[in-house]
Amino acid sequence: MKRRDVLKAGLAAAPLFVPSHVLGGAGRAGANDRIQIGFIGLGGRARWLIEHEEFPGADIVAAADCFPPQYETAAKIKPSGEKWRKYPDYRRMLDKEKLDAVFVETTTHARVLIMIHALQAGFNVYGEKPLTLTIAEGRTLVNAVKRYNRVLQTGTQQRSIPVNAWASKMIREGILGKIHTVITCNFEPPAGWYPKPAQQIPEGLGWDQWCNQTELRPYHSQLRRNWALWWDYDGAGQSWGVTGWGTHSLDQVQCALGTDDTGPVELWPESESLTAAVTARYANGSLLKMEGPKRDHADLGAIFIGEKGKIEIKRGTCVADPPDLLKDAPPDTPEGPGENRYHIGNFLDCIRTGKLPNAHAEVGHRSTTLCHLVNMCRDLGRKLQWDPVAERFIGDEQANALLSRPRRKGYELPKI
Repeated sequence: MKRRDVLKAGLAAAPLFVPSHVLGGAGRAGANDRIQIGFIGLGGRARWLIEHEEFPGADIVAAADCFPPQYETAAKIKPSGEKWRKYPDYRRMLDKEKLDAVFVETTTHARVLIMIHALQAGFNVYGEKPLTLTIAEGRTLVNAVKRYNRVLQTGTQQRSIPVNAWASKMIREGILGKIHTVITCNFEPPAGWYPKPAQQIPEGLGWDQWCNQTELRPYHSQLRRNWALWWDYDGAGQSWGVTGWGTHSLDQVQCALGTDDTGPVELWPESESLTAAVTARYANGSLLKMEGPKRDHADLGAIFIGEKGKIEIKRGTCVADPPDLLKDAPPDTPEGPGENRYHIGNFLDCIRTGKLPNAHAEVGHRSTTLCHLVNMCRDLGRKLQWDPVAERFIGDEQANALLSRPRRKGYELPKI
């Protein structure tokens, strides 16, 4: 199939997408080459990264968004933005640009398909968190990263903050002895979208593309602007939601417990409420209790309690009992502008070296899976037995039906 045939098919559906410039095998950026970056999705998170973070040894050269005013606004942040090549359809960008990497900062429900298309096009990917909408599409994404031999970094930046990484390593290596309890905040569940009277689609908005795998609903501003609230589009990606700030805490748990390639084996709600505290048990007996209070953004971590003491890993800092557990800890990292520099730098370094990044695809998939399991546990309101190897619930087909969702025609995932 010729490149233009692939493109035409891609605009109508979602098939294998491999531009001609990749067919000979895309090369890795050389040690002295500047990495060429494109952004897909230029909403608030993308604009924050562009304004407040550095991309060492790299240049942003292209941007794509199904609502052009978003990339026009982003392009005004830095002087170099006036030279960006801009696309209202990301597939055009993947076809025309010879990039080294793309930052996929889209809505969650559109993210996996876009990331897989980028991998097929030969690009390395920085995928915003939460990485996936469902557990099943997460496994497909992991397989795609392996199939196309590219680097994928999940946007859980606490993985790369020095003090967070150090404390996690110390816990894995036994500084607290056996961990019997881990405590995180009680993060909030998603809400259901209820139909509202249709509104006029804003001029220039590619609404079909925005809806992606989900139902092509009538346009409404609350649906588009508050998409992270609604179950169809995210797993509660708002601030204190399970797949919002909760992703950072639960990823911190996975990191420090050393469970990056697995997960809990059992979960149960502590009440019948949709906001019930949830407890999860790992195979080694460690209990994760999602029952703590919601405090401050800087506290997005977890409390690890073991035989020899307690360490609370926050965002960019730690506290311990006894305090001398932290006597060799790196300096704190202030929250805010610049806190992503370690994570972005790790991603760009791995593009050059081919090494696994700190939050590679399996890491991101497993941590996001934990978020999804919490939502399913609350939704079903009962104890669930989870097989983290098969990635299925044991003897519970009602729960297994929630592992994936029907995708709208034209937005199916490629078979990897």
